[in-house]
Amino acid sequence: MNKYICEFIGTFALVFFGCATVLFMRSEVGLLGVAMAFGLSVVAMAYSIGPISGAHLNPAVSLGFFVSGRMKSNDLIGYVVAQCTGAIVASAVLYVIAQGKGGGFDVAANGFAQNGWSTYSVTSAFLFEVVATFLFLLVILRATAEGGAGPLAGLAIGLTLVMIHLAGIAVSGSSVNPARSLGPALFAGGTALSQLWLYIVAPCLGAAAAGLALRAGVIGASEPAAQPA
Repeated sequence: MNKYICEFIGTFALVFFGCATVLFMRSEVGLLGVAMAFGLSVVAMAYSIGPISGAHLNPAVSLGFFVSGRMKSNDLIGYVVAQCTGAIVASAVLYVIAQGKGGGFDVAANGFAQNGWSTYSVTSAFLFEVVATFLFLLVILRATAEGGAGPLAGLAIGLTLVMIHLAGIAVSGSSVNPARSLGPALFAGGTALSQLWLYIVAPCLGAAAAGLALRAGVIGASEPAAQPA
């Protein structure tokens, strides 16, 4: 299967299952359940499409690989397009499902699993997204490098995402993924769209910093254990 198609499917699955849990089951499963939904989606995709595309599922992750020297520029563009498209299509499917709720579904009143900040300041949200993405990319790049986590890499990466969500949902909505933020924001509109910039800029800054750190050898070599097909 084409690696770009895999990235589309993988990001679709991440947004579909993660955001569906926020939309339809948050009151039943709580924040821990939401965090697990996103993390387990990554684990599932890592062990299914990972051998083909690397299962980035996230433009920031692909940027980190590019900056670290482990991805070519043409692949970066293809991955980002596939990931964003997958997130948008997943959000569209969730929107159709939500409209089938008895009594209707009011996006303005109920939200649409979008990321955003309100309780904490924009500075707090920005800083959390930068730092969390930086640490997330360090785990991903080192776990998938030569001498890294090997077969356990997918599990380590998924559990790290769970930890990030548990730490930051209340601060920024915990995105660390521009595609995951883009899809729901397009359907939520309003504040979600006006705040979208943060969920593009901050994760990309954090990812680029991690890629540079590995490329410079600050925290070990960045050679991959295996290149995507």
